Amino acid sequence: MLSCSSRILFGISLHSNPIKAGSSSPLSLSFTLRTDHTMASASNHASVHDFTVKDARGKDVNLADYKGKVLLIVNVASQCGLTNSNYTELSQLYEKYKNQGLEILAFPCNQFGAQEPGSNEQILEFACTRFKAEYPIFDKVDVNGDNAAPLYKFLKSNKGGIFGDNIKWNFSKFLVDKDGNIVDRYAPTTSPLSIEKDIKKLLGVA
Repeated sequence: MLSCSSRILFGISLHSNPIKAGSSSPLSLSFTLRTDHTMASASNHASVHDFTVKDARGKDVNLADYKGKVLLIVNVASQCGLTNSNYTELSQLYEKYKNQGLEILAFPCNQFGAQEPGSNEQILEFACTRFKAEYPIFDKVDVNGDNAAPLYKFLKSNKGGIFGDNIKWNFSKFLVDKDGNIVDRYAPTTSPLSIEKDIKKLLGVA
């Protein structure tokens, strides 16, 4: 997984040549990001911990590594009307509870208004420089349709929305307990800070 604390991306410092979201990246000429999300069917999994996902470099990340952590899983975008408020509040939550067992897993997605068009390195640079996002940001995925990431097929099948299972927009949120069970699902317009009480309950903090 990659976050702002990952100082080196593809052997080049993230901060030595800032890249703005939506601009051309010189790194794209030299590196091809792996976008193969082929994994076992979501129906073969019992919990979030049974999945393997890709980080922004295309490397496998076993979500079993997060056993014992409370997870907030969010599909993010850099050019959405909800971007500023969500990224700001997600960073606030993470800073407050990261040492008490909270992990935020951010999955960029370009399916809603094409509002996440950048490459993985552009997305990281945007989140890190503008919002100081210290939580992991993973490989860009689809969350709906036949090519949806298996993790998202599992999340949706286990916690459908009010108007159907499909993710409706950027910044939909899934809250997962320490055992990998999906506890709740929140609409894109639900602010991260408004679910703080639910996070605290799962963390077991006052």
